[in-house]
Amino acid sequence: MKALSLLSLPVVFACILASCGPARTPRNTVSSESASAPKADPFAPNPPAGMKLVWSDEFNVDGRPDPANWTYETGYVRNHEAQWYRPESAEVRDGCLVITGEHHDQPLPNPRGAGGRFGFGGDNRPIEYTSACLITKGLHSFQFGRIEARVKAPLMEGSWPAFWTLGVSENWPSCGEIDIFEYYKETVLANFCWSAAGGQWSPEWSTVRIPLGDYRKDDPEWADKFHVYAMDWDENRIVLSVDGRAVNDSSIAGVKNARYRSVENPFRQPHYLLVNLALGGDNGGDVTKVPFPVHMYVDYVRVYQKAE
Repeated sequence: MKALSLLSLPVVFACILASCGPARTPRNTVSSESASAPKADPFAPNPPAGMKLVWSDEFNVDGRPDPANWTYETGYVRNHEAQWYRPESAEVRDGCLVITGEHHDQPLPNPRGAGGRFGFGGDNRPIEYTSACLITKGLHSFQFGRIEARVKAPLMEGSWPAFWTLGVSENWPSCGEIDIFEYYKETVLANFCWSAAGGQWSPEWSTVRIPLGDYRKDDPEWADKFHVYAMDWDENRIVLSVDGRAVNDSSIAGVKNARYRSVENPFRQPHYLLVNLALGGDNGGDVTKVPFPVHMYVDYVRVYQKAE
């Protein structure tokens, strides 16, 4: 892998119907259970054995995302992507973080000026597409434990959503990248990388690719639902899972950066979190095929670590 305006009423209804946060019992429903023993919330934090919840964002307060938890990438950032990242494309509503990807028929002026260079970042092209990338850099970082998010993303041609981490030290890829969830070109990916021998930007990847069709065999509506993407991480191993099923279980004990200043194994340092909806670019596919606007919903992000 590699960040709008207020949502319309239909989007609000869509978020509610898609179960952004715990379902509520209708007021007039008669329950056979005792009022003193309410039904358990299936989406409440559930620490693994021997762990405790150390940080989370449940996205329960409507408005802008909590500035104590998140900041933003801005502009054209990486991978020749089509979108201009901006904070306005992220909003909390009805128990979800909602990132909106949008096409602008009349391009927006680029704050960096006019021109046409198309590179990895700093472009001064007019802005045709907007979205958001939220990050915890400088606010929260974590080393080891379980990191998970419940996400419903637009899984379609031209869309490149992700929930991932980067190490706090070293440049990419020597900092280490962990893609807990990534999607592009009909594929769900669970992978991580560090620096390889070769050029400055050469990564070594541990990658598992699962065709979206494999999930749809068991559930034709899989792509339209929320799923829990998680990482269990200690000093020797990274296990990436989807809905509790491990898809990439790999040793990191022998990982060594080919180039580094101070961190040889980038997965034995703190990482910060990123959640974004990228569009087009090197791997996202044909952005003109996206039925804009599109929305990425995040019900929660949680981090568990060993209890003292």
